[in-house]
Amino acid sequence: MQAELFENETLTEVNDKIKLIQNPKGLTFGTDALLLAAFVRRDQKAVSAEFGAGSGIISMLLAARGKLGHIYAVEIQPEYASICQRNVKLNCLEEKITVCRSDLRDFVPSSGLGTLSVVFTNPPYMTVSAGYRNTDDGKFAARHELNGSIFDFCRAAAAQLNWGGAFYCVYRPDRLVDLICAMREAAIEPKRMIFVFPDKLHSPCLVLVEGKRGAKPSLCIPKSLYLYEDGTQTPTAELEYIYENGEFKP
Repeated sequence: MQAELFENETLTEVNDKIKLIQNPKGLTFGTDALLLAAFVRRDQKAVSAEFGAGSGIISMLLAARGKLGHIYAVEIQPEYASICQRNVKLNCLEEKITVCRSDLRDFVPSSGLGTLSVVFTNPPYMTVSAGYRNTDDGKFAARHELNGSIFDFCRAAAAQLNWGGAFYCVYRPDRLVDLICAMREAAIEPKRMIFVFPDKLHSPCLVLVEGKRGAKPSLCIPKSLYLYEDGTQTPTAELEYIYENGEFKP
């Protein structure tokens, strides 16, 4: 299928031969999306939702690998909801992904509240007052909590998840306390956490957290992930494994 591109849009082929329409001035595919898709556990019968789907890349990576059942890709910004819908159609994933233009706080799946098995998200990392004001409204909203705080994301996830359902999030380490507090407040117990480092010479750049709705306290922290060999752009064996398999190395 040929992609029709509008002004400022580009077409790129990314992992798993997914064709991705992007606006380089706005949201673009990054390592955080790839890692979150790999971090989500395989559950082929799970009905799930992505909160803040953007271009839809995380949902499409999961659908292409067959890691989840049906996925609702929820996106509040109309321009990105449109790009997400076009990407899903371009990659022939309409039967696996339903794009929903909605505020995540108002979203309800067709099966009703509390019926999802999985919610995953790459939410805005910064408070509204943090950093500079990007001239692109879409990029500003993607990076700042303009359309909901991390507490809103966790409350909305808890409302949609069935008892024992899984919540997955990629976030910045400097806001990890806020994420854990938001999860606990929403009765989503942190169960697995992996810190991601650029290499062994630098501090962590990302953290991946899995939680379970209504679970008892008990946190597993597997070994950290290093993306590149020290001082180079050469991927480590662990990152190469993720590129190849769409999952973390056992």
